[in-house]
Amino acid sequence: MELNTHLILALLPLFAVCFLVPSIQGISVEYCDKKSEYPVTVQDIQISPDPIVPGKPATFTISASAVLIAPSLRVSLEPCDGKDIKGKAISGGKVVIVVSLFGVHVHTETHNLCEETSCPISGGKFELSHSQNLPVFTPPGSYTLKMEIEDESKLQLTCITFNFNIAFGSYVADN
Repeated sequence: MELNTHLILALLPLFAVCFLVPSIQGISVEYCDKKSEYPVTVQDIQISPDPIVPGKPATFTISASAVLIAPSLRVSLEPCDGKDIKGKAISGGKVVIVVSLFGVHVHTETHNLCEETSCPISGGKFELSHSQNLPVFTPPGSYTLKMEIEDESKLQLTCITFNFNIAFGSYVADN
């Protein structure tokens, strides 16, 4: 019995590290098209709380920066009436969010870009922030979020994916 107690006490820190390390690590961001030079790049994503708890408020804060001169985009803009974003502030657009659980689409929502951040967006750093309560019956698991931002002329400014976790509501909420 005493050996089992010592073994449990010795392994307890290892189990704690295994459960805490994923929430301490930064969120890994992937661009939808790795070869594209998006005018908006993402530096950091903060999720609070992490993991998200069903029935409780969750906030996603995305730190990004806008580059108003995008030479490689001029070629891809030809089908879009040849519009050039050189030196032009982003004065509107939309944010499209698609959420999947184990690769299965579960939710899509669209927001006005200027309701998620201050417009116009000139070159440099800015933040997008969105809060909402997930339903209490939201299944726990590892989700993938795809976020696309388009300007008012439907030019894709960025497209990213990242993973986030939703915990069992009662377990996390009670602690």
